[in-house]
Amino acid sequence: MHFEGRTWVFGDNINTDLMYPNTSFRATEEERRRLVFSANRPGWSAEVRAGDILVGGINFGTGSGRPGAKYMKELGVVALLAESINGLFLRNCVNYALPAMECPGISTLVTEGDTLVVDFRTGEVINRRTGQTRKAQVLPEMLREILEAGGVLQILAREGFIDLPGKTIPVTPA
Repeated sequence: MHFEGRTWVFGDNINTDLMYPNTSFRATEEERRRLVFSANRPGWSAEVRAGDILVGGINFGTGSGRPGAKYMKELGVVALLAESINGLFLRNCVNYALPAMECPGISTLVTEGDTLVVDFRTGEVINRRTGQTRKAQVLPEMLREILEAGGVLQILAREGFIDLPGKTIPVTPA
């Protein structure tokens, strides 16, 4: 739960319609990934790299329960930090194993392209370029456990509640 990555900065009130547009619903999985943020950052999905970190303003992820977090994770985004995160979107991040935390002052800490070091256990956030730090709101242990397990589906499979075809789930002895 420790990440270091290049940042992408998004503003305030980024809703799930901007993350995952209507055109995604009938698209293939590959096309869905390509369409992430296409409504407000055309071409972004082709530029994002594995290990990148998203930084958002206030009210990040407001809207419906669209699976934007799933496709961000699949594009390689390793973490999300925002001034404030909509509760439903935060739970979707956890369910899809995209680590996300609210971090007051994060918008003033980062310029797009900066490298952040983020510790999800302590909430410490460091901007490598400036050396400035912020303290994020640490997620409750239960939510961190879901993230560390790879998401809610991985836990349900490990516990024997569902089958995930083609996936090997390590089983912890009782």
